[in-house]
Amino acid sequence: MENFTTARELNHTLGVWTDNSLQYKVISCVLLFVICVLGFVGNVMVILVVLTTKHMRTPTNCYLVSLAVADLMVLSAAGLPTITESIFGSWVFGHYGCLCITYFQYLGINASSCSITAFTIERYIAICHPIKAQFLCTLSRAKKIILCVWAFTSLYCVMWFYLSDIQELVYNNITIITCGYRVSRKFYLPIYFFDYGVFFVVPLMLSAVLYGLIARILFINPLPSDPKDKKKNGQNNHSNTKRTSCKNSRHSSSTATSRRQVTKMLAVVVFLFATLWMPYRTLVLVNSFLDRAYLDSWFLLFCRICIYLNSAINPVIYNAMSQKFRAAFRKICGCGRKGSDKPAAYSVALTYSAAKETSMVESIDPFTTELEELTATDDLLSDQKMMFPDPCVYEKENFSDA
Repeated sequence: MENFTTARELNHTLGVWTDNSLQYKVISCVLLFVICVLGFVGNVMVILVVLTTKHMRTPTNCYLVSLAVADLMVLSAAGLPTITESIFGSWVFGHYGCLCITYFQYLGINASSCSITAFTIERYIAICHPIKAQFLCTLSRAKKIILCVWAFTSLYCVMWFYLSDIQELVYNNITIITCGYRVSRKFYLPIYFFDYGVFFVVPLMLSAVLYGLIARILFINPLPSDPKDKKKNGQNNHSNTKRTSCKNSRHSSSTATSRRQVTKMLAVVVFLFATLWMPYRTLVLVNSFLDRAYLDSWFLLFCRICIYLNSAINPVIYNAMSQKFRAAFRKICGCGRKGSDKPAAYSVALTYSAAKETSMVESIDPFTTELEELTATDDLLSDQKMMFPDPCVYEKENFSDA
């Protein structure tokens, strides 16, 4: 991430240097430290939850792990050096620290943008093209896409090893060491335009279009009924028809609700990404056209806080909007109830069975994209059991008989 320093001619004094006020240092350090700590804890928990919980290893969650790793990289490579810069007013990590930290800053930024684009496309295929999703949205394919994303961004960001360097800013009363540009700032305009377009504008435009198509399916058009269910219902007797119809209705309603829940959560992630990155991206672009960059300390602090807040807030969104993540977070913190894995296992079995019934093939990856759609928990199953006798049920039966 650009540190907003500009190259100056050597041996040319810049006037009298004044340090940031004590108020600025205290506020910036406290805010940045709190955001970074919460971001570290939250993103590490996301990674642990997906890696240690079998039913959480879904294609969408794999992309969320990739996003969590990128966010951790941004917080560590950009957030922590910003704290030291606020305290000391100078770069303290040396030449190689400048090269490596700049590289990992841009790597985390670009990888997070690509991860968001990847799970947006995966959601579109899973919901708007469910038959193709059984072949395209698999766990193994998600891992390959994530590997390609990180390989591409890693190679693309190598240029920052050659474009960044430490500089000496000579003032009348002191010499300040900064990590900035190797050459004049005007030569970086094509790079910033490319970054702004490829890693910000294009992902947001694509997300807007795809989530519009997804919303049309989930919130406007009802889910189509399975013709096989109708055929089976016609062959059964009247009692079995009512019982099967009610079970299918409950399953279809649960799946539709869960799909909407997951889609809303991911849409919120994309919206916050656009909102919180807008000040920084706009400032970098505007400064590229100005002879003298706009470097107000408080506005720079606002831009940086927005960036780090974006990297820290995603786990909070998962916990607030996903029952599965909320239950998994409680379990990993030791607050979960015993036996919480059983509903998850039931959800996996039910989803895989439904996927096989609607598929034209006999063998598919058991961890298809549908697994993360159902969010059955102990509370959900217990609530359904307490609802009996259901108006659709005309004789006593156990939900586990399905």
